Amino acid sequence: GSACYEGPDHSYFYLSGDDNSGRKVITFSCCRMPPSHQLNHSRLLEYLKYTLDQYVENDYTVVYFHYGLNSRNKPSLSWLQSAYKEFDRKYKKNLKALYIVHPTNFIKILWKIFKPLISHKFGKKVTSLNYLSELSEHLKYDLLIVPQEVIRHDENLQGKQKGRLPPAAKRPPPRPPLPTQQFGVSLQYSFQREHLHCFVFVFLTGLRIEGLFRRSASIQTVKEIQKLYNQGKPVNFDDYGDINIPAVILKTFLRELPQPLLTFEPYDQILEITSVESSLRVIRCKQIVQGLPEHNYAVLKYLMCFLHMVSQESIFNKMTGSNLACVFGLNLIWSPQGAASLSALVPINLITELLIDFYSKIFSSRTVSGEALP
Repeated sequence: GSACYEGPDHSYFYLSGDDNSGRKVITFSCCRMPPSHQLNHSRLLEYLKYTLDQYVENDYTVVYFHYGLNSRNKPSLSWLQSAYKEFDRKYKKNLKALYIVHPTNFIKILWKIFKPLISHKFGKKVTSLNYLSELSEHLKYDLLIVPQEVIRHDENLQGKQKGRLPPAAKRPPPRPPLPTQQFGVSLQYSFQREHLHCFVFVFLTGLRIEGLFRRSASIQTVKEIQKLYNQGKPVNFDDYGDINIPAVILKTFLRELPQPLLTFEPYDQILEITSVESSLRVIRCKQIVQGLPEHNYAVLKYLMCFLHMVSQESIFNKMTGSNLACVFGLNLIWSPQGAASLSALVPINLITELLIDFYSKIFSSRTVSGEALP
């Protein structure tokens, strides 16, 4: 049944936030796969395609934890070959990176067998990583759900390499934030309305660009702009000539807040939105946002007003409320535990879509003190 695909203890498929370029990250854990005789492989393939269908229109990244694949749960080579063929160009085109963690000889042999069948372009997207620590160079490691078995295996590998078990990593004490810090600090600290106005002004010139918010941007450029903002220096997006850069910066700002914009408090209520009768969902959304702190409410109201405007141009930009929800949902709402299981995505994306589509109804009755924001 489908239980082996989802659930906090058995799921081998997770969506784990964004990587350093603002792309969605999907993780796959072999150690959670049941024995082959218990698994309907054609159903698995259908499920993989169904899950990826929600994200392949955007750039995305896959992290594959190889540890735990053994003779009992290993799929046949013929199934792997047919799976590769099934994933046509639309799945491969926007897959920007595939990280294989803890590759074994089996993976190296497999790569040799499949390499002639795999395009050179796709081959360049594949990176093998021997240790979990290497992942943090590419994405936000803290947001990944890594099975305990994989963490123990990694510790053993490092211990063997050094001839002893690794000591607990010593982190340098955190530096106090700059007085002008904008990223990774609470909203009370970072809430700068002129920055929001600046973003919206930039996007207003590109509202009709197809796929707005769906693409990634250069990591180096994103870090450079974050640094300018954190130092309180002006940023002129015209200098960069790429609408995807402010799009990624906006998502990064939201994702690096210590708490999500909708806060952790209503997380359980948000997950229950799918069980609320359709005609009452907008009222429930309104109740949830009414309970937000003032800064969170003000930023959310401004952001949803803007995304509503983007969705009004969907005939040109193809970004309907539903498509924008897929992009922004996990940047507005995440679990106190970090990564979201795929089962949590449906309510998270649904409530985001409602906030965008019914913006005027949901945000009509509460104003913000000194509100210049719409």
